Amino acid sequence: MTTTDPTAAATVADLEAEASALDAADPLRHHRDAFVGAESSLVYFDGNSLGRPPRASVERLAAFAREEWGGRLIRGWDESWMELPFRIGDTIGRAVIGAAPGQTVVGDSTTVLLYKLVRAAFDAQHAADPARVEIVVDRDNFPTDRYLVDGIARERGGRVRWIDVDLSTGVTEEALRAAVGPSTAVVLLSHVAYRSGYLADAAAFTEVIHDAGALVVWDLCHSAGSVPVKADAWGFDLAVGCTYKYLNGGPGSPAFAYVAARHQDALAQPIQGWMGTADVFAMGPDYRPAEGMRRFLSGTPPIVGMIAMQDTLALIEEAGIDAVRAKSIALTEFAAKVSDALLAPLGVSIASPRDAALRGGHITLSHPTMRAVTARLWTEDVIPDYRDPDGLRIGLSPLSTSFAETLAGLRAVRDAVTELG
Repeated sequence: MTTTDPTAAATVADLEAEASALDAADPLRHHRDAFVGAESSLVYFDGNSLGRPPRASVERLAAFAREEWGGRLIRGWDESWMELPFRIGDTIGRAVIGAAPGQTVVGDSTTVLLYKLVRAAFDAQHAADPARVEIVVDRDNFPTDRYLVDGIARERGGRVRWIDVDLSTGVTEEALRAAVGPSTAVVLLSHVAYRSGYLADAAAFTEVIHDAGALVVWDLCHSAGSVPVKADAWGFDLAVGCTYKYLNGGPGSPAFAYVAARHQDALAQPIQGWMGTADVFAMGPDYRPAEGMRRFLSGTPPIVGMIAMQDTLALIEEAGIDAVRAKSIALTEFAAKVSDALLAPLGVSIASPRDAALRGGHITLSHPTMRAVTARLWTEDVIPDYRDPDGLRIGLSPLSTSFAETLAGLRAVRDAVTELG
């Protein structure tokens, strides 16, 4: 829709005209009306942390409480709830991450699912080859990912191999090749870096890891629903993603896990609970894991927490993830252009890749005042978020964000930086 030219001077009037034209030409513009609050003047730049609720989800949640929970009560488990994690999981697989049925399930939090899969992968690899004792992760991965890896390594007698990265980009193929080898059991990587928005070449990185004889766990939290993923085609082993960002599942909605069919029977997940057994209601004396993705469940599925995401999944399936990605690129390109015109003269820089092919659905703006700027903007109903060092993140959710909203928010950033800088 547009390209960023850092050398081109654009006036506010030029940018307003461009935003209007881009909104008029946007084939996904009608989806914005599907979200609560999109009609207001509030500017929402944090869809990569918590998505707006779809209007349909408000009605779905009320109907669920009234009719299914209130009307069917415990009968709901037999009628639909027991299979809901797998049904929604298959929808995520089909619409969002490019996975055939039977490989994706909605379950626990992102942290718990990452623990299960990284630990299971490590144990399987180490059992097959005791020399494989390393878990590889980069130093700028999301804190949960780094903390989990450190804990699992200590728990299982392994060690962590750290990859140093540029905070404005991310893991390179060269750095990954240098980090993996005969000692590597499993690698944990983020598809889109939470700080910079750097988009890893997941297919190429997976091949590098497999060439070293290791398994990979992909963290899809900042890509699922914004960037196309082809888990099967790219040869993923395992993956975890959250549902409250671009899938609009609501605060704390449960994450999803992907386990390639070829690994399911060989992996033993470490949190053995009744819902992952071969016969859930046998209540037998010993744990016997179920076949397929059920074995990766532990306790009672959080049914209420997975209700709302179904509406955004339907929107993504209707629009197509490629069209969602095209809108995402257009939004971040436009945001970069506005930043070059309005913010660069104030000393603000873009701490994200300039090449859209290397960038996910958000960009980070860097300036020493950004912590104070973020706090100021929140009082003015402009909602970005802040990440050290000195980074203001602009998360642009393609289905609910307009170009005019993007321009309005960045003009507010300009005003705040001017006053506080």
